[in-house]
Amino acid sequence: MLQQKILVTAALPYANGPIHLGHLSGAYLPADIYVRYHRLKGSDIIFICGSDEHGVPITISADKEGVKPKQIIDRYHSQNKEAFERFGMSFDNYSRTSLPIHHETGKDFFLEFYNRGILNEKHSMQFYDEKAKMFLPDRYVEGTCPNCGYDEARSDECENCGALYQPDELKNPKSKITGQTPVLKETSHWFFPLGKYQKRLEEYIDEMNRKYGWKENVLQYCRGWFKDGLEDRAVTRDLDWGIKVPIDSAEGKVLYVWFEAVLGYISSTKELSAMRGEPDLWKKYWQDISTKYIAFIGKDNVVFHCIVFPAMLMAWNDGDKAKYVLPQNVPANEFLNFEGKKFSKSRNWGIDVSDFLNLFPADPLRYTLAANLPESRDTDFYWKEFQLRNNSELADILGNFINRTFTFIHKHFDGKVPARGSLQAIDEEMLKVISGYPEKISKLFEAYKIRDGVLEVMNLARAGNKYFNDSEPWKTVKSDKAICSTTLYVCLQAIYTLAELMNPVVPFSSSKLFYMLNAEKTSWDNCGFENLQEGHQLKMAEIIFPKIEDDIIESQMLKLGKKEETGEVKETGQITIDDFMKVQLKVAQIISAEKLEKSDKLLKLKVKIENEERQIIAGIAKSYKPEDLVNKKVVVVANLKPAKLMGLESQGMVLAVEDEKGSLNVISVGDPVKTGTRVR
Repeated sequence: MLQQKILVTAALPYANGPIHLGHLSGAYLPADIYVRYHRLKGSDIIFICGSDEHGVPITISADKEGVKPKQIIDRYHSQNKEAFERFGMSFDNYSRTSLPIHHETGKDFFLEFYNRGILNEKHSMQFYDEKAKMFLPDRYVEGTCPNCGYDEARSDECENCGALYQPDELKNPKSKITGQTPVLKETSHWFFPLGKYQKRLEEYIDEMNRKYGWKENVLQYCRGWFKDGLEDRAVTRDLDWGIKVPIDSAEGKVLYVWFEAVLGYISSTKELSAMRGEPDLWKKYWQDISTKYIAFIGKDNVVFHCIVFPAMLMAWNDGDKAKYVLPQNVPANEFLNFEGKKFSKSRNWGIDVSDFLNLFPADPLRYTLAANLPESRDTDFYWKEFQLRNNSELADILGNFINRTFTFIHKHFDGKVPARGSLQAIDEEMLKVISGYPEKISKLFEAYKIRDGVLEVMNLARAGNKYFNDSEPWKTVKSDKAICSTTLYVCLQAIYTLAELMNPVVPFSSSKLFYMLNAEKTSWDNCGFENLQEGHQLKMAEIIFPKIEDDIIESQMLKLGKKEETGEVKETGQITIDDFMKVQLKVAQIISAEKLEKSDKLLKLKVKIENEERQIIAGIAKSYKPEDLVNKKVVVVANLKPAKLMGLESQGMVLAVEDEKGSLNVISVGDPVKTGTRVR
C-alpha cells in the first residue's frame, strides 16, 4: 500500500502572551490527535507550527512594559514552546517568524509579486503622531466609532459593532503612544489584488468541499466574504518591527503581518529540513501535488487560511517557479469559553496552560478538552466537568477496567496472559467488537470528527467493563478456570487495543499502559486483533488516572469567586432595565431535598414552579438540613441554562445571601404567594 504523504500545520500563535485552554481546543489539540493517529497509521506526515512574532500587538506589549519587542517574543516563544511540550504537542518543528530563514521567505514572496507587477502601489491618508514622529498603525489609534459611538474603536475598525471605515471618519482620535491628537498624513503602500482571485478561490473551495467535505462553519464564513466582494489588501505598513520591505523606495516599511505570517509554515518546514540535514526535504511536502495539506485553525483565522493564503499561493503558482500545494481541508473549530465567559487576558478570566499543568497532569486535560471540542459550536470548560471527566470516565470506566483485569490476573494467573480456551458466544462477540473499533474511530478522525472519535475510545472501555461484569470471572475462577482464563485473555486484548487507540488522545497514559502490558505499540491497523499471546508476562498494575478530590476543584472555583469579588473580572458595569428583565426570577416551592453522597456542600432539590417540576443542585448543604427545606417557597432563576454538577443536571438556581458567619440563607417568600409568580 502506497504511504500517504501529509503536511499538517497548526495556526501560529502570537508571541505576546501565554497559551490558554481556548487555544488548545481551537487548533492545537485536534491537530495533534490527528497527527498522532496518522503516525500510527504509518503515514509520511510532518507537523509544523511556530510563533508569530511580528505585528502591532507585540509592539504594544513592548511599549507597555518599556522594553524592546525582542524581549517580548523571546519570553513568550520560550514559555509557549515549553507549555506545548508539557501538554504533549508532537510538532516536528516549532519555529519562529523572527528567524532569518523566515525573513528570507517573506522577502522572496514579496519580490516575486513585485517583480511580476502583481502588487499595486497606492497613496492614502494615515494617522501620524507628530510628537512621536511616526505613522500610527490602526491599533495605535483609539477614538469614537462613527457608527455606534463606541469610544475605544480603532482607526479602521470597531470591535464593538464590526463597522469598517476610513481613518478620517473616526471621531476624537487619540494616539495611544503620546495621547496627542494625530494628524492625517499621506503615505504609500503596496497592495495585493485579492479581488482578482475571487472567482478562482470560490471554485477552489467548491472543489475541495465537493471532494473532501469542508466544515459548514468554514464554508459560511468564506461565502460571507465572497458576498461582500474581496478587495485589495495592503501588504506593507509603516512600522519599524517586522520584515523590512526589500526595495529601495520602501524606507521605514515592513511587510504586513497578515502577508508574511502564513508563510511561517513554509519557513518552519525549511528550518526542519536544515535541522535534518536534508535541505530539499521541505519541497517534498510543499511542492509535490500528491501531498495532502491540512491546516488546523480556530474560526478567527478562516479568512487568512481559506482566502488570503490560497490566493498568495495561486499568485506564486502562476509564475514559472515550482508550484505550491494548497490546503485540501481547513477544519476550523469554534471557540472554547471558560466557566461560561470568554477567555480574557485583560479581565484575568481563564487559566493558562502552564498554570494548569502545574496543578494537574496533561492527559486528563487533553481528554476533557478532546471530549468537548468546539467543532461545530462554541463550548465551555468547567472545573466541575473536568473533575467529572477524570473521575467518572478516565478513572471509573477506563482505569477501572484496566485495574480490575490486571489485579485479577496477578492474583489468579501469576501475572501472565491467560490461555484462550474455547470461545463462547459472549467471547466471540467481544472479540468482534474489539476488532471493529480501529476502523470505526479511523473513519471519524479522517472526517475531522475528533470529538466523536474520542468518545468512541471510551465506549470501547465501557464495552470492556460490561463484558467483564457479564462474564463474572470472580465466579468462573472457582467453577471453571478455563472459562475464566478465556475471559481475562479477551479483556487483555481489549486493553491492548485501548492502549493503541487512546495514544493520540492521552499519549502519556498510553505509554504507561504499554509499560504495564510489557509490550510495544503496533500500527493502528494491526491493533484490534489478538496481539498478546498466552504466557506473556505482564508488569504490575499502576493507577493511571488518580481521582481528583472535591477540595482541589473547590479551591480553583474559589479563586474565580475571588476574582469577581475583588473586581479583577469586570463585565460591562451598570446594566439596563432591559438586561435585568432578561433574568426570570420566579417563586418555587421545594417538594423534596436530599444530600449528595460525594459532596458535603450540595443538595439535590426538586422544586415546583406552577405546574412544572424541576431538579436544582444547590450548594447549601452546610447551612440547611434537607428536611428543613421541604415545602419552603424560595426564589429561583428560572431561565438559567441547565448545567451539570456532580453528574446531575441542575435546571435553575436558588437565590441565597451569605451572613457574617458564612452561612447561606435562601431567599424565601410567604405562603400567599403562588409558585411561578415573577419577582420584579
